[in-house]
Amino acid sequence: MYVGRFVVVSPSVAAYRVSSRSFPNRHVYERDGALVVGPTEDAPATDNPYIAYSCSRTAGGTAVVGNGSHVDPITEKLSLGYPARDALVTALHALDFEKDDYDTPRVAGTVSTDGEAYVGCVRRDALHVQRVEEPMLVATYEKNTPEPFAFDATTASGAAREAYDLGFEHAVCAAAVAPADDGFETAFVNE
Repeated sequence: MYVGRFVVVSPSVAAYRVSSRSFPNRHVYERDGALVVGPTEDAPATDNPYIAYSCSRTAGGTAVVGNGSHVDPITEKLSLGYPARDALVTALHALDFEKDDYDTPRVAGTVSTDGEAYVGCVRRDALHVQRVEEPMLVATYEKNTPEPFAFDATTASGAAREAYDLGFEHAVCAAAVAPADDGFETAFVNE
């Protein structure tokens, strides 16, 4: 099944995976403390604004994962003191779904050092943001309403690997973040 890009969020870890039929020449890398999705060196040139973006950033005691440019304003709201739920709602509502040929939903999640986590999605017909008590998945296609999901990883490296290896079609790369003693640990998988 092709679900597109997705996030999986639990109270202890958040993961994001790029799955793509159209732009498979991408990878995750670290830049200035953020995890970024961008084209590989051999990727064809494109002016598509949706293929390069921060996919994970942190602000204070909260980390954000997501499938696009909304990760930055969510993080900015957190750094201004917004609660995670409000930061998600504000940014997702303001940016709305992606204005591409598919009206692609924006998906995002947060995980905090205090164990509080949220997952959200904005699509053409709805905005969902909810607190996470168990692992939840939301994707851009087919599974675009947050739903409980079996996900065992509790570390960033385990979550990046597990997200990448999930049976959904067209895996490109994955990233994850988890609270750690000194803030957050991050990891990514490029294959």
